[in-house]
Amino acid sequence: MRPQSLVQLFASVETLPGIAGRMAKALARLGIERVRDLVFHLPSGVNKYPMKSSLQSCIPGQTAAFEITVIEHIPKPSNRLPYKVVCVDSQGVPIHLIYFHAYRNTLTQQFPLNGRKLIAGTVESFMGQYQMPHPEKVWPAQRIAQWREVEPTYPLTAGISQGHTQKFVKLALDRIPTLPEWLPPVVLQSKGWTSWDESLKQIHNPTQETDVDPTFPARQRMAFDELLSHQLALSLIRKQNQLLPGHVRQATGELRTKILAECGFTLTGSQQHVLKEIGEDLSSPTRMTRLLQGDVGSGKTLVGLLAMAHVIEAGSQTALLVPTEVLAQQHYASISQTTKTAGIRTALLTGRIKGKARQKIYDELQAGEIDIIIGTHALIQDTVNFKNLGLVVIDEQHRFGVEQRAKLTQKGDHVDILVMTATPIPRTLMLTSYGDLQVSKLTEKPAGRRDIQTNVMSLQKLSEVYEGLKRVLERGEKIYWVCPLVEESEALDLAAATKRYEDLVQWYGAEIVGLVHGQMKGPDKDAAMEAFKSGSTQILVSTTVIEVGVDVPEATVIIIEHAERFGLSQLHQLRGRVGRNDLHSSCLLLYGPAWSAMTKERFQVMRQTNDGFRIAEEDLRLRGGGDVLGTKQSGLPQYHFADLFFHYGLLQEAHAIAEQILQDNPDLSGLQGEALRTLLYLYDHDRTTPLLRAAA
Repeated sequence: MRPQSLVQLFASVETLPGIAGRMAKALARLGIERVRDLVFHLPSGVNKYPMKSSLQSCIPGQTAAFEITVIEHIPKPSNRLPYKVVCVDSQGVPIHLIYFHAYRNTLTQQFPLNGRKLIAGTVESFMGQYQMPHPEKVWPAQRIAQWREVEPTYPLTAGISQGHTQKFVKLALDRIPTLPEWLPPVVLQSKGWTSWDESLKQIHNPTQETDVDPTFPARQRMAFDELLSHQLALSLIRKQNQLLPGHVRQATGELRTKILAECGFTLTGSQQHVLKEIGEDLSSPTRMTRLLQGDVGSGKTLVGLLAMAHVIEAGSQTALLVPTEVLAQQHYASISQTTKTAGIRTALLTGRIKGKARQKIYDELQAGEIDIIIGTHALIQDTVNFKNLGLVVIDEQHRFGVEQRAKLTQKGDHVDILVMTATPIPRTLMLTSYGDLQVSKLTEKPAGRRDIQTNVMSLQKLSEVYEGLKRVLERGEKIYWVCPLVEESEALDLAAATKRYEDLVQWYGAEIVGLVHGQMKGPDKDAAMEAFKSGSTQILVSTTVIEVGVDVPEATVIIIEHAERFGLSQLHQLRGRVGRNDLHSSCLLLYGPAWSAMTKERFQVMRQTNDGFRIAEEDLRLRGGGDVLGTKQSGLPQYHFADLFFHYGLLQEAHAIAEQILQDNPDLSGLQGEALRTLLYLYDHDRTTPLLRAAA
């Protein structure tokens, strides 16, 4: 159960005064549903209202606070002119408070004649007269002792103001408990950090602008706590994975030899090394949980297939889970052909297969008559049952949530897991997100593959591009043309795939150009892809549905329209659709008017290297860790306090300390252990606490 000390923090925000109904819904849009979420809602900046004794010490254009006395109201002489409240400061210097949109009754109540007020805002000078348009704060003068010259400002959403947010955060801070210290004394002493609760209060009570920076000591303390909790959770999961019982799966390699003979490939040294690691995992009495990462075209699918062959030879069934129907059908076409002579029985299951055909697959799976089932999310359904599932291979694993992966592996007894990604993972994110997995890396491409030449051009030169493509078509080669939208959008002035398709048809003819996008019906999408593969069309206009896995070796050119709208790793994934043979291949990045310094730097990286691992590191540097994989289901942690750009050093320290803690106190027992359990609960790592009981 959650520690009693955290009960108030995990209570609903609606337990705080003034939060209900619409206000609660507005906070929920910011991800704030519990009291803890409020105190974890970081200030993004500060407002400064230095208290001045007189207007004469104010600098026009800057903010200030001072006491005034109301002496006159001047109503609006016309709709185009403002309402004025004439006041004087404590020295008798006059100032006009300017309101363009306000009701007279409201202002006369707020500023009664001869009334004293404390006001704050931007002081201006107009024709020798001090004025303040729309004061940002108006307080009774007797509250001057409570004035804060520097106050935090917070990210907002519709329906909630800075005043509301500041008030609610203050109420939430009043509820934070004093928690037992979980950090080792040596860390606190070396860093000079204050306690958890004191650090949290300092973050929300800045005294200068630098107090909201990621380098502020209180923020660093909170970031370290967050990183330590995550590293502890990953270490606990990894520790438990190492204890998971598995099946010893012995294989002679006969099926592997037949498959390699059929496909005619010679394994790279990198593939041989990774297969050795996988073979050792599968032959051990503990369960395999391995991540296979490799650059575009490095041969991950073949490695996954040979791993499945090992398990099939040992007497179990295997499943290959992929994110899209296009990819599932492509894998099925190539794998079923390659494994036919080896006697491996392969089937395809997607959402499009219905009725008797679907039921037949269910029956054959349950009877053990299918060795490899390839499918999309349809494999996860409760109606899918296996006779003896031994290995699950997940392609493009970041497209699937943790629960989806777990649901499939629970369809067998001690199922081994191999997850694969063609998006190379930066070292930083490897540490933060995949610390619970054993990792293999493919670093070579098959012999004969050539680097892809990348060029950059303005969309204004589109006619030159059209002319240049004629030479590619005359050679009988194929072209991808990628657009980021399917239909016209006023918000994003991008050429739609359908519009580009129509333009290309005008240039080259309808028989040459095909179109595929996510809104097409399945059979239409299949037909467009098949026409492109078989050669009846030579240009395929597409959205990013062709980003991953689609394999047409004759495609030698890819054009990415409005490339400035894509992330660096996504551009690299798209570029990997060509260069899949020994022909010269090229990628053309077309950019629109939204040209920025970051876009230029991103394109420069694309031109300099075809190394996906280097590109992944550069993508993290340019964009930060939040969206490197371009998907909300990436499994990347959503940090409140930690920013890996500033806190990578802290991450490395947290990783080392987490390892040391679990080495010295593997069950997190005693007072220090209880404090660390509280830390895990505080950051929603409740799911790791059963692992502590299992390890005890």
